[in-house]
Amino acid sequence: MILIANRGEIACRVIASARQLGIPTVAVYSEADAGARHVQMADHSLCLGGSAAADSYLNIDKVLAACRTSGATMVHPGYGFLSENAQFSRACRDAGIKFIGPSPESIEGLGNKSAGKALAMKLGVPCLPGYSGAEQDEASLQAQALKVGFPLMIKAAAGGGGRGMRRVDSADQLPAALRAAKLEALSGFGSDQLLIERLVEQARHIEIQIFGDQHGHVVHFGERDCSTQRRNQKILEEAPAPGLHPDVRAAMGEAAMRLARGVAYEGAGTIEFLFEDRGDGRGDFYFLEMNTRLQVEHPVTEAVTGLDLVALQIAIAQGQSLDSLPIAHQVKGHAIEARLCAEDAFAGFVPQPGPIAHWQFPQIAGLRIDHGLAAQAQIPRHYDSMIAKLIAWGPTREIARSRLIAGLSQTRILGLTTNRDYLIACLQAEPFSGPRLSTRWLDAHGSRFNRPQADARWQALAAGLLVHHQGLAHGPLAQWSSMGSITSPMRLGFGDAAQALRVSRAIDQPGRFLVQADSGEASPGSSHEVAIAPGQALDVVHHASIDGLATPVFARIDARAERLTLLLDALGIQDRVEDLSAAPPNRESTQGGGHVTARMHGAVRAIAVAPGQAVTHGERLMSLEAMKMEHSINAPCDGTVKALHVQEGQQVSPGRLMIEITPKDSA
Repeated sequence: MILIANRGEIACRVIASARQLGIPTVAVYSEADAGARHVQMADHSLCLGGSAAADSYLNIDKVLAACRTSGATMVHPGYGFLSENAQFSRACRDAGIKFIGPSPESIEGLGNKSAGKALAMKLGVPCLPGYSGAEQDEASLQAQALKVGFPLMIKAAAGGGGRGMRRVDSADQLPAALRAAKLEALSGFGSDQLLIERLVEQARHIEIQIFGDQHGHVVHFGERDCSTQRRNQKILEEAPAPGLHPDVRAAMGEAAMRLARGVAYEGAGTIEFLFEDRGDGRGDFYFLEMNTRLQVEHPVTEAVTGLDLVALQIAIAQGQSLDSLPIAHQVKGHAIEARLCAEDAFAGFVPQPGPIAHWQFPQIAGLRIDHGLAAQAQIPRHYDSMIAKLIAWGPTREIARSRLIAGLSQTRILGLTTNRDYLIACLQAEPFSGPRLSTRWLDAHGSRFNRPQADARWQALAAGLLVHHQGLAHGPLAQWSSMGSITSPMRLGFGDAAQALRVSRAIDQPGRFLVQADSGEASPGSSHEVAIAPGQALDVVHHASIDGLATPVFARIDARAERLTLLLDALGIQDRVEDLSAAPPNRESTQGGGHVTARMHGAVRAIAVAPGQAVTHGERLMSLEAMKMEHSINAPCDGTVKALHVQEGQQVSPGRLMIEITPKDSA
């Protein structure tokens, strides 16, 4: 029996492979995940404790107790949480429970960036110039950084995922960057040890998937290109790496296996390299780090090799030799993965935890979707923001790219904002479609991506759906008039904007509406005809037509909103629509002037200002930690700090007033 010490889509992924092998599974969960899909899928389940990861998924004693209670003899750690924790691996071994992963000695030898770099240098694997020593006081780190030169990267030795990582371009940025990196590393990984490396501006991030067994055998299953990153966090991953010269591919694979053999590695692991591409697929590569676990992006390797990497992990944990397993493969076609996350990518990537009103994924040939969503889905604020992974395979890279764009375009998540449209923009951008990949391309081009805007047709469709809903809610009299038609003035809110509309409907044509923009002038605005099948409630997926064009409509009424609010995904645009017809014309902004409010659930990590201090527009005021990432909160205007309403360590919710600023030259 296998206990999965994780949650979300990776827990569901492990359960699916175990089920194919006929092995019973045990799910563990926090109070926040009581209704989660992985709990429903497993044969048995146990609650670990509170919603915070420290009280549940990160609590080694509770996980081991769950093993004893359930009778589980093996533990699969997934990725994140305890997956690269040598203490957990050792505790499992001491308890007679098989940890499906490497030994604690291997994790200590390669899982820590500093230790891994030292081993790589010893084994002759190329490494970037830098510092990874034991002297970790600020003065020593600053001195070492000056030796490395600028630009450089600061990294958390014990972790990954972009946490504890800072780019530094000049000496004056160094002190603040070191302090911030130490704080984030300690919070995320329990260690504030840092390393410093020379920054390679135009490089690609390429990783090799390796496996080792208990008998000394090591193999690799090709490479993945993870160069499409935002702030050092992967957005898109693909296999194989486009344009990589066969000689470089072979050299990387051999270097990766040399490292794995150096620690008698067992199980799945990934060796990451930075590759300076000269433009012809050739160039120098440098060891970055090893992830001593299964990667988030492992499905792209599965897609091009036909292997089940989770099943292979389990077989190795059971003592089977790689020589005896059916692992012969030939890379076929191309695969690309996108991480769908609950975040507003067009507003600073603010996390968007909360309930999902409706979700639906498409069924497209060559498209695989890994997710952990239950029927009544909730994205808890306590964990990372990933909702699902969409993996597209095709015989060519272009077909895989087109399939992934189609899959994302047909993905429906209503009730909270996702990065779906940002991912589509990434896939359509010329540097990716080219491809002209580097770890910097997205940071350079991403600011040009814009949120899809609701045009007059989309607004007309929203208005027609709202009037249709009101007619169903209030009965047939709501649709009756002695004049033969009814014209209703409406004012709808779309984000920060409001639009006046007039909706006309004929009594003898139920479900048909003429929606006209109210321009406030003598000449009428644009008009559009909306048709909705009579009797259709807005709690089902259905079709409508706009100006005679039939289109799928995904709509829900948000029962939690104060006003009548429509959640609508149609015509390639997803947004919320508020009926402001009964509201005062001018709505106050909760973020306007000098009021700085929280836009997310989170914990106050650091406050950089004090009452009476002068600040300028865009200056960093404080930071919030939300969904495992640190977010900088900046001044909305020039002025003077009037008051602080929060303190470090405090939990805040959206809308909470945190800082008041008296704007400069205000009355």
